[in-house]
Amino acid sequence: MLTHTLGFPRMGSRRELKTILEAYWKGTATLESLQADGRVLRRLHWQLQRRAGIDLVPVGDFSFYDHMLDMIAMVGAVPERFRREGEQADLDTRFFMARGVRGNASAPAMEMTKWFNTNYHYIVPEFFPKQQFRLSSSDLFDHLEEAIQAGFPAKPVLPGPFTFLALGKETVEGFDRWQHLDALVSVYEAILTRLATCCQWIQLDEPILASDLPRAARAEFTAVYKRLQNAANPARILVATYFGGLEENLELALDLPVTGLHVDLVSAPDQLPALLSQWPTSRYLSLGLVDGRNVWRTDLDQAREVAEYASQWIGEEQVMLGTSCSLLHVPVDLELEHELDPEIFNWLAFARQKCGELNLLRSALAGEPVAAPFEENRQALAARAGSKRVRRQSVRHQMEALTPEISVRQETSDQRRIAQSERFNLPLLPTTTIGSFPQTPEIRAVRHRFRQGHITAEEYQQTIKEYICQVIDFQEESGLDVFVHGEFERTDMVEYFAEHLEGFCFTRHGWVQSYGSRCVKPPVLYGDVERPHPISVQWTQYAQSLTGKPVKGMLTGPVTLLNWSFVRDDQPRRETCLQLALAMRAEVLDLEEAGIGIIQVDEAALREGLPLRREQWRDSLSWAVDAFRLTTSGVRKHTQIHTHMCYSDFNHIVEWLAFMDADVISIEASRSHMELLQAFQNVRYPNDIGPGIWDIHSPRIPSVEEISSLLCRALQILPAERLWVNPDCGLKTRTWPEVRASIHNMVSAATAMRSALSPAMAASQS
Repeated sequence: MLTHTLGFPRMGSRRELKTILEAYWKGTATLESLQADGRVLRRLHWQLQRRAGIDLVPVGDFSFYDHMLDMIAMVGAVPERFRREGEQADLDTRFFMARGVRGNASAPAMEMTKWFNTNYHYIVPEFFPKQQFRLSSSDLFDHLEEAIQAGFPAKPVLPGPFTFLALGKETVEGFDRWQHLDALVSVYEAILTRLATCCQWIQLDEPILASDLPRAARAEFTAVYKRLQNAANPARILVATYFGGLEENLELALDLPVTGLHVDLVSAPDQLPALLSQWPTSRYLSLGLVDGRNVWRTDLDQAREVAEYASQWIGEEQVMLGTSCSLLHVPVDLELEHELDPEIFNWLAFARQKCGELNLLRSALAGEPVAAPFEENRQALAARAGSKRVRRQSVRHQMEALTPEISVRQETSDQRRIAQSERFNLPLLPTTTIGSFPQTPEIRAVRHRFRQGHITAEEYQQTIKEYICQVIDFQEESGLDVFVHGEFERTDMVEYFAEHLEGFCFTRHGWVQSYGSRCVKPPVLYGDVERPHPISVQWTQYAQSLTGKPVKGMLTGPVTLLNWSFVRDDQPRRETCLQLALAMRAEVLDLEEAGIGIIQVDEAALREGLPLRREQWRDSLSWAVDAFRLTTSGVRKHTQIHTHMCYSDFNHIVEWLAFMDADVISIEASRSHMELLQAFQNVRYPNDIGPGIWDIHSPRIPSVEEISSLLCRALQILPAERLWVNPDCGLKTRTWPEVRASIHNMVSAATAMRSALSPAMAASQS
């Protein structure tokens, strides 16, 4: 019974890939050293998996930026603005596509959005008429050769053609990207034919089978996979599905002329009986029994029962054991967490430990002696279930007291708009930022010294105040209309608030990739959530004391705290989210009491946590919106509530954004060239909108002309009285030279547009 993972974390246990990438981008490392360090990291990850008992190690899961970007390069789908005559899609070209800069050249970076319902961002493929596809990168073949020469049993992994097309976008209105399917599949055939000469298994990821399958894809799936399996012979194709169940696509998946099918039995355990009842003979079934997205130990007894049940139906020689999805979404090694509470440590498993769990399952099914580790697993699960740290009676009482009325603001949006206009007297097209300013090495060093006890709390607080003074001065000089305090005290928008809430614990090396070299360290939400004291009030109140301009209180919303943490799996997510909302509601009310008139509650993750099928969205969106409203509904009419969202596909849930009843929503829009705003117009979104006009995930500095062009496009869709001007997201990852220049251009563009609009608006009012 073969064990395998669908993919392994790329960054390294100590973020080695981040270090070497950023050194290369800064020019302090060569391409040769970057490639050499990548080879070392790949080999280390293969070794970790093999030593933990994995039979087939994935190859192709490693990327210097993003696996979808690598696929774009491999099939030659490089947009013209990044292409050089006769050039292969090399690593620098990929960085150009993702970051928008290459030496002195610059171009708008490719759009980036969330990988299904995770917090991982992928680069969105672009499709247009007369596009040519050809094999344009050899990286996958090179990595496979590395693995084979090093003696590893390798399984190439790449996105399947249907998922690749489905997750792309057309760049020409009226064009149907599915017209490219045949040409794209021809390149896939060439890839598979070459891979098949040196491996037994090839994994093609088609998570699109766990979603609402486009009609064009459904009609061609079987015929395409017949072509692909023929091209891959004698290698075996494993079609991998995950993040949900097959449901209405079950029959289609079972009819695919391939050797194996992988299903996610963590997110969709109920799909197995129907699957087995129709299982074709001589087909391998890969069981995703170990959670690739969360950090809790696997219930080994339960997983063994499932594997035994499947083996009795189809024969154990046809069963494979795997992770539910790629381990990309979890940290590498729990053994590095020497400072983690021992009780909670015993409840967890990271990527290396999850590989070990698969090996234990295989050993148990083979009749090998596993009594001791299985008993240890039972004791750990029982200890977690019975721990007094998990449930708080005070939180339970608050939850029981909730009523629908508590989540409704007393005044209409129009009434609030009048009160807020009188209080703030903001100009047309008010300018602001999303929250954070650059997190320089000096700021990080101050926080580190404080955590290590090298400076006192008073010294730390005084230093943070000095940074706040500097950023308030900068905003005054720049001419911004609504300020922020800069968030210099925060490591991360989720981790910072979680550190001040009961029910969370934290790791030192629990990093996971968000995009490119950007990593996050999700806190572990293990128990009931409660706020023992105010969190952000002192810093925001201090910043407001330095200026007559309004300073936004900056908070992370309950849905984002939920989705960007490793969340407890012992109660419904809705219940956990409402606990978080109660905690953040108390923070909102304390900010208002302290005199803060504008409070931004960021919900960047509202969209990404949804199930893959649209028919299941209503329930999830309902409690997510309820949680936001519970957080914000207690304020008075002259207090303005903002929210922010970015890098997810919001087109299909705009009506739910209106139900959130925020006074202002700021949302990513620059990479998509304001496409999203049409959806807001279609539902007649009633409140103010700040579409991002500066792509902060790229080091490019947008010109005044570029920003003005985006503003003009926004004004074609939205009335000027409801339009704000702001970047796509926070500025913590940018440098101060980029920030100064970009904010200057942003304010200049808004000021010029404001002057141009004022006479016309005055004339229309007269």
